[in-house]
Amino acid sequence: MTAASLRITGLTRRFGVVVANDSVDLTVEPGTVVGLLGHNGAGKTTLVSQVVGLLRPDAGQIRVGAIDAVAHPAAARRLVAIQPQAQSPIDGLTPRDAVEIAARLRGLSAHDARAASLAMAEELDYGPWLMRRALPEGGGLSGGIRRLVGFAMAAVAPTPLLILDEPTNDVDASRRRLLWDAVRRRADAGSGVLLVTHNVVEAEQVLDELVILDRGRVVASGSPAHLRGNSEGLRLELNLPPGARSPLDDAAATPLPTQPMRVVHAGRRILITIASKDAASCAEWATGQREIGTIETYAITPVALEDTYLALTGAPEGEEGTTGEREKENAA
Repeated sequence: MTAASLRITGLTRRFGVVVANDSVDLTVEPGTVVGLLGHNGAGKTTLVSQVVGLLRPDAGQIRVGAIDAVAHPAAARRLVAIQPQAQSPIDGLTPRDAVEIAARLRGLSAHDARAASLAMAEELDYGPWLMRRALPEGGGLSGGIRRLVGFAMAAVAPTPLLILDEPTNDVDASRRRLLWDAVRRRADAGSGVLLVTHNVVEAEQVLDELVILDRGRVVASGSPAHLRGNSEGLRLELNLPPGARSPLDDAAATPLPTQPMRVVHAGRRILITIASKDAASCAEWATGQREIGTIETYAITPVALEDTYLALTGAPEGEEGTTGEREKENAA
């Protein structure tokens, strides 16, 4: 039986009185993409730091393949490629050279490393910047191109475990699609991929499994379809004017013509899960609310994984309607 690419059991890590990871269980099998989702401070980066040996857990086990990563962190680290949350330090190098060096460190010959570097540039469409040198303080290359190069440095050679921490930060929309396709190809080729993100809307396209962290604890796990729950439901999304009160909370407002299955408030958005049979009456109600100015816009769409995510974790402080904005997570 093939060992899991990563198996975490009962992982606990404290910083003083703060419990950053609280008895976390997580498994990444070869050939799968497992998403680790959570708001700022949920404990995602702390978990990754323990997997690669930068932090030692207070309790629990980490196995990378057949290796005990707590007892033998250096041996485990050789089985892992990581794109960290911070930009890779490539100042002074061109993208071609940076990725080629990473490939050489992974054991490729000089010839194969050069070929692999060129192939990554083609796969992610950063060829026009291939020979442009990265300069200090962000000069020479944009943040998006640097992010693509960081992914290429991690993914240029096959590894049993590939860890990607917010890989699409700063990347433009067209190249994000290329990057997600590249992630899927690495898993299909046999790597286990741990994808750390809070961009649930985009990441759902490539995920096989999902683990949701909230305040250090796993609050849900399973396939995206399982976590979406009732596929017969629909999402009624209301977008409120600035400072407006929710029509659901206003006793003087016309009530919603059905009992909602779930209501999630996310800044100026209200995500309401309704039964499919109630779509027409809810659309009529929402049209009336828009006409009198209590809402700006509305939409009725299939239930999304985002609804479950926000229901389990709540909208982060300052949330203005998207879980796809860039996250800068503290170590805890």
